[in-house]
Amino acid sequence: MKWMIASDIHGSAYYCTKMLEAYRAEQADRLLLLGDILYHGPRNDLPKDYAPKEVIAMLNPLAADILCVRGNCDTEVDQMVLQFPIMADYALLTEGSTLIFATHGHHFHAENLPPLHAGDILLHGHTHVPVCCKSGEITVLNPGSVSIPKEQSAHSYLTLENGVFTWKDVYTEQPYRTWTIGTPV
Repeated sequence: MKWMIASDIHGSAYYCTKMLEAYRAEQADRLLLLGDILYHGPRNDLPKDYAPKEVIAMLNPLAADILCVRGNCDTEVDQMVLQFPIMADYALLTEGSTLIFATHGHHFHAENLPPLHAGDILLHGHTHVPVCCKSGEITVLNPGSVSIPKEQSAHSYLTLENGVFTWKDVYTEQPYRTWTIGTPV
């Protein structure tokens, strides 16, 4: 199975369009969204083409393809307009014998790990910065932000296929980093 993983759309119709173009080009089986779907949040400037209603209209037809976790900017009101579940604080995926704990990142992150086994993966968004690092025995991954990247990072997303995570620029869909499960970070 091929996953496309994205985070922090923050209501940008422009970047949601770019993300969905990449999703189709990737021919991924599922789209994992790591939260902050519709609202830009009080700490962020408005993203390009801020239009949450347009984002809703783009994502709802893909409801069966989307697995989503709740970000700190996502609320029950957002759940009322989105046709796929968004209120779970985390989701668990497996890739072979590796457990992937997917969450937004405002509760669990490199400095506050969930209970995991050595070799497991914490996958989160929230910081808007792509990451691949170790925290103790856990690998911490972050796709960065689709719409509001920080620290001069790319507008980016991840793919996961056959145990390989690949970070890609949403504009070019070209990889700029890869990491294979089980290899040193």
